[in-house]
Amino acid sequence: MAATFSFNTTPALLIGVGASRVSSDRLRAILGARIIVVTDPGLRQSGLLDPVLGGMTAQSIETNIFDSVSADPPEAEVEAALEAVRAHRATGILGFGGGSPMDVAKAVALVAGSGERLSDAYGVGNARGPRLPLVLIPTTAGTGSEVTPIAILTTGETEKKGIVSPLLLPDMAILDAELTLGLPPAATAATGIDAMVHAIEAYASASPNNNPISRNLAREALRLLGGSIRTACQDGRQLAARENMLIGAMLAGQAFANSPVAAVHALAYPIGAHFHVPHGVSNALVLPHVLRFNIAQSPQLYAEIASDAVPNLSRLPPPERSAAFADALQKLSAELKLPQRLRDVGIAAEDLPMLARDAIKQTRLLVNNPRSVSEADALAIYRAAW
Repeated sequence: MAATFSFNTTPALLIGVGASRVSSDRLRAILGARIIVVTDPGLRQSGLLDPVLGGMTAQSIETNIFDSVSADPPEAEVEAALEAVRAHRATGILGFGGGSPMDVAKAVALVAGSGERLSDAYGVGNARGPRLPLVLIPTTAGTGSEVTPIAILTTGETEKKGIVSPLLLPDMAILDAELTLGLPPAATAATGIDAMVHAIEAYASASPNNNPISRNLAREALRLLGGSIRTACQDGRQLAARENMLIGAMLAGQAFANSPVAAVHALAYPIGAHFHVPHGVSNALVLPHVLRFNIAQSPQLYAEIASDAVPNLSRLPPPERSAAFADALQKLSAELKLPQRLRDVGIAAEDLPMLARDAIKQTRLLVNNPRSVSEADALAIYRAAW
């Protein structure tokens, strides 16, 4: 018998090639007639948004675009977007892009709808709500933000904080693989590895809410992602691979939204915050080293999922399979031409103690790791990755 657990996810999903082009009537039904679109300047210039905007115009939706979202978005961008929402008298929010625009859209919908202070919403279960109606359309296959109750923002110079609440789950998410066709190989690789980390950490999470639904979603995510990431990076116009990546990232998002991530993310966050390394790359840099640390204590967890992502590992006995899994993921990262060492992204050996001090502050994440992590452990992992 499974222990009592909860499982929350986005209540409506629209999935299919071209879905974003034919969804304008649903957008109006959910978001109303005055919509703020939250995105980033690159996406605005790319033209990917134009068909969506055209459909909304045909539905007599008055649209204003906030396109000033940056990577690792600071609080100031949420505040600027809130001003745009108020000036437009928006009835709903559409987040369009990768994790950063979607996280900003979530935070904006929450604060604009409830009137609460952003600073009061940080943490687990502190958001009051209600929020404005919200729809999210991902353009990368990585964060799974369209199905997670989490928004991560940069506070101060380097610190990141998260708002964690089911209130942040959108009313609908639209997954359209056409929107990911132009994603360059490096970004495809980094976001794909990020999604794989979500699935791996969700499956092995020590959270008391780890549950059979999340574990099964994580395994299916690894099968889709592991089976398609090479093709998606080598032939970015291959729609089947792109759709597998997008659905895999979404399933991994559903898994870790309910069975939270752990030490890989805890050690990746300071790398991104201090050195502005993309989140997926930060995860890839520490992933095999955190896995080896965890495998020393809990090898069976990783033996169970290894062949989902890397089918040929099924021929190995479980003790060897888990170790080979960490090696295979490191080789995959190299094959996809991602940076392999912390030194490759400008991190000096003398920076490692600072990273370890910051990583150990990520208690919200570290509590979910299957093996306890001390500051000395974090430093040893960083040194192995350096």
